[in-house]
Amino acid sequence: EDMDQRGLLAETLVCFVTEMGRGPRLNKWGGRDHWGRAMSVAFAGAGVPGGAVIGATDRDGGDVTDRLCTPMDYAETIYRKLGIDTFQALRRPNGFAVNLTDGGKPIRELFA
Repeated sequence: EDMDQRGLLAETLVCFVTEMGRGPRLNKWGGRDHWGRAMSVAFAGAGVPGGAVIGATDRDGGDVTDRLCTPMDYAETIYRKLGIDTFQALRRPNGFAVNLTDGGKPIRELFA
């Protein structure tokens, strides 16, 4: 809200990305274990349309049922928003090529 009021949100990409979700069921200690099969990501600013929910999980929130996005898709989206060309590989000092997003696709709904 503050960034929007100061006119900074239009040119700033704000991302909330976790490395994993939490299990859909309680474990024997009453907690939730790490869960890599479904997680949440939030984007704001930099022309991202607000209020959209992209994808879905099953009733328990354990498995993706619609519009699976991979970590490489998230990375491709961020790089594109930042104007970074991901078609060129980075080179390590030993000459080994490193692909930035390993074939990730931008999340099209995040581009107005």
